[in-house]
Amino acid sequence: MRFMVIVKADKNSEAGVMPSREILTAMGKYNEQLVKAGVMLAGEGLHPTSKGKRVKFSGGKHTITDGPFAETKELIAGFWLWQLRSMDEAVEWLKRSPFDGGTEIEIRQVFEADDFGAEMTPELKEQEERLRAEVSKKKK
Repeated sequence: MRFMVIVKADKNSEAGVMPSREILTAMGKYNEQLVKAGVMLAGEGLHPTSKGKRVKFSGGKHTITDGPFAETKELIAGFWLWQLRSMDEAVEWLKRSPFDGGTEIEIRQVFEADDFGAEMTPELKEQEERLRAEVSKKKK
């Protein structure tokens, strides 16, 4: 199973305050453990929403809104993509993280092709597998 581990934004991340050397060092060690255990598939921090845009689709039209966005409690500062056997295992890995100071993290399971049932036709499943292989090939 894959899990998206979402690091929520706070006033510092939204203000563009960069983490200290000690936080970067601790996070680097933690990421190293994740990689060595074969858990981490991807992980990145995100620029503040002041550098972002939102695109809303409605009635065949789209509206673009420039950041920053008001509700920091709903914003994302970074993420990981993990491969694990269960949600419980994801929680156990997250407990080892160096986060402190009220940081909020959300863990969500990523849909796999089989989760879509009969709606995921053999043709759609083949397309999904082909696209994943193509993306994987481009990473190398």
